[in-house]
Amino acid sequence: MKYAESILHPVKHIHGGAMLEHYKNTADFETVTMPSPDTVYIPLSQHIGAPCEPKVSVGDQVFVGTVIGDSDAAVSAPIHSSVSGTVKEIADKDFGGRTVKCIVIESDGKDTPDITLAKKQVNTAEDLIKAARDCGLVGLGGAGFPTHIKLNPSPNCRIDTLIINCAECEPYITSDYRESIENFGGIIEGVYLIKRLLRIKKVVICIERNKPKAIEKLMLVAADHRDADDSVKVMQLPDKYPQGAEKTIIYSATGRKLPLGKLPSDIGCIVMNITSVGTLYKYISTGMPLVEKRITVDGSAVRRPKNLLVKIGTPIKDVLEFVGGIHEKTEKVIAGGPMMGSCVVSTSAVVEKRTNAITVMKEQKKKPQTPCIRCGRCASACPMNLYPANVEAALNSGLYERFEDLNVNYCMECGCCSFVCPAARPLTQVMRVAKQSLRRNKK
Repeated sequence: MKYAESILHPVKHIHGGAMLEHYKNTADFETVTMPSPDTVYIPLSQHIGAPCEPKVSVGDQVFVGTVIGDSDAAVSAPIHSSVSGTVKEIADKDFGGRTVKCIVIESDGKDTPDITLAKKQVNTAEDLIKAARDCGLVGLGGAGFPTHIKLNPSPNCRIDTLIINCAECEPYITSDYRESIENFGGIIEGVYLIKRLLRIKKVVICIERNKPKAIEKLMLVAADHRDADDSVKVMQLPDKYPQGAEKTIIYSATGRKLPLGKLPSDIGCIVMNITSVGTLYKYISTGMPLVEKRITVDGSAVRRPKNLLVKIGTPIKDVLEFVGGIHEKTEKVIAGGPMMGSCVVSTSAVVEKRTNAITVMKEQKKKPQTPCIRCGRCASACPMNLYPANVEAALNSGLYERFEDLNVNYCMECGCCSFVCPAARPLTQVMRVAKQSLRRNKK
């Protein structure tokens, strides 16, 4: 079969979106392993769901891969030590506006693995689900939803499609791209293992068309000898933001719309980030859980951009020092990309499971904010067909009862509306406030 014959095109095209400069400066930068820091600060809440409780005490010796936090809650995921050393403190830490309980571990510099770690026997769907939980795996594209929940849908859900998300549509970030290049063996094994054990009929590997080297690699997954029924396909998506968001990638790959409050499994899909697939197979084949993360460090204020493999719990300030520091006229440090990432108030914040990038930007001349001119560009750009300008008008007028009619809960805070607004209105922030207000009123 020729490669050209195997490439799919989107079943449906998303509404709106934004054509962004990609700035994929680190696409050809091989991942560099950052040395372990002297001290790691590991948060006990790095996922959607219940935070973990400490499973170690001050003074305990731990090793790489030792379980240090867990929870009996259904929606949660265990947390492991990323270094070997001694637990020095268990306390709430303020990471510049976000207070979270952390386990502070002083490294012994040896990175000794836990002796209990071993290759896993995974022969059934139940084994796979248990492996995902024991790995501490969560959605590594940024959402942080526990993967074992995703792989264990309700019996009423008939899963027919596995969507592998390799779109990586935000500017600057190339960590998933490097995963597809550098961990290709783990990805191909992970894809076919998940497909076989969960008895999924169809796999669609979605990637934007501006990544030809990765497409060439991923085509080998579709051409593998295990794909006798030609059910594994690569889909080439337009290089439009936010093509990689869960709702939009499902729509592009299957034509199905994800209703409000529903999971992808409710419409027959499982969506997995490509790094999540590679990480799950690494755990199965080696026993090493999720203790480090590949991240892109880039942006206009970064002196030496890099792709790094970083221990979870490493302070961002240590990461920035490792890449040569940042420019004096730095305006903001962002955990994630410039569109959907969160500004970090203090670089004492740490790399977590969900961190896929640290983007640092220089000071920029601000466009003056002016009154809305009712041009409708925000509505044209919104991938969810919302009208952010109307939401802002309702918020400013105190008409909070209109938020539900304006479908504010469908907003995924992608930032397209703010990006295209000629009046520089803070529309994404408005949508976020409106969603919070609606939730409070319902309670």
